[in-house]
Amino acid sequence: MKEFYERALELREETVAHRRYFHQNAEVGLDLPKTRAYVMEKLTEYGLEPKPCGHGVTALLGHGSPVLLLRADMDALPMPEESGESFACPTGTENHACGHDFHAAMLLTAAKLLKEREGELKGTVKLMFQPAEETFEGSRDMIAAGILEDPRVDAALAFHVGPGKFPTGLFMYNAGGVMMSSVDGFRLNFQGRGGHGAYPHSSVDPIQMAVQTFLALEALIAREADPSKNCVLTVGKLWAGNAPNIIPDTAVMEGTLRTNDKACRELLTRRIGEVAQGVAGTYGGSAELTWLSQVPPLVCDKALTEELAGYMKELPVPGSRPVPGMTASASEDFAVVAEKVPTTMMYLSAGFQDERGDYPAHNPKVRFNEDVCPTGAAGLAHCAMRYLANHGKE
Repeated sequence: MKEFYERALELREETVAHRRYFHQNAEVGLDLPKTRAYVMEKLTEYGLEPKPCGHGVTALLGHGSPVLLLRADMDALPMPEESGESFACPTGTENHACGHDFHAAMLLTAAKLLKEREGELKGTVKLMFQPAEETFEGSRDMIAAGILEDPRVDAALAFHVGPGKFPTGLFMYNAGGVMMSSVDGFRLNFQGRGGHGAYPHSSVDPIQMAVQTFLALEALIAREADPSKNCVLTVGKLWAGNAPNIIPDTAVMEGTLRTNDKACRELLTRRIGEVAQGVAGTYGGSAELTWLSQVPPLVCDKALTEELAGYMKELPVPGSRPVPGMTASASEDFAVVAEKVPTTMMYLSAGFQDERGDYPAHNPKVRFNEDVCPTGAAGLAHCAMRYLANHGKE
C-alpha cells in the first residue's frame, strides 16, 4: 500500500482540477449551490455518502471512536479577479483570493485517500465542507445543524494555504497561544435630517457624524487600546446619499475590530458604540450600532497541535519545515469550533519566490502555488490516520 504523500502526488492533477473548478465557479456567502453539488458528486464518486449539513456538506469514513473532524471552507470573496490565470472566475464579482478553493480541493482528495484505506482507520473521520467563512457565518451554521454531534467530535483539524513569497514546504502553527485574532464586525447607522445642500443649517448632516466618528475610532486605538496588545480597527465601507447637492437623512459605516486580547476586546466593543452615539449626539443626530459578526480569537489546543505537527514532520515533502508560534491579525471562524472541541489549524505555504508571490491574500492579483495540493491532501489524511491510531481503542 502506497503512503499518503506518494499517492497524493499521483492524484495531483485531480486535486488541481478540483481546485480550478472551484476557482472558476467561485461563489460567496452561505448559499453555494454549484460548489456544494460538486463536492457531493465527487464524494459519492469516491464511495462516500455525503449529506447536507446546514448550508455545507458532511460525510463519514470509518466507524467508532474517536472522531476527528477535518474541515475545509469553500466560499470565495465578493471582489473582481486580476490574477491572469487561465481559469480565473469570469463573473468579475467573485474571486477565490483567500485560497478556500485549495482547502475544499485538498479535503476532497484526502477523502479519496482515506476511503482507499478505510479498513485501517481506528475510529471515524468526519468531513466538514463549510460555506461562509469570509462572512463568519459558516461554522455556526453547521454547528447549529449538528456537525459536532452524531457522532460526537473529539478533535478537529483544518489547513489554510498562504500566498506570498514563502518557500514551499513550510507548515505553520501555534500550540496554545493566540494564533489568529478575534473579529467583531459592526455597522453604524447615523440618523440625521436631510435637506438642500445650499442650506446646511436647516439640516442635520449624518455624513459629518460619520466622518467625525471615523476619526474618533482611530483615536480609540491610539489612546485607549493597550499598545502591548494587537488591536486593529478598520472601516471598510462608508456610504450616504445619492446626489452631490442633497444632504441625506442617513449615513452607514461598516468595519471590523480585531484583537488578540480579551480585555481590549471588551473595552473596544463597548467604546465603539459609546463614541458613535456621543459624536452623533454632538451634531444633533443619533447612531445605532449593530454587530454583524462576533468571532473569538483562534486558540489551538496545545497537546493536539504538538501531536499533529509531529505527524506532519513524518511526511516526505520536499523542503518540509515546521514553523511554530505563528500569529496573525487575520481572523477565522474555525475559532467557533475551537471553543467547543480541541482544535488545530495549520498554514501551508503556497507562494512563489518570484514576481508571482508579490501579492497577498484578498488582493485581486494574488496567485497560489498548486504544488501545495499533494502536501495538503496527504497531510489531512496522514494526520487523521495517525491520530485515530494513537487514540483509538484496540
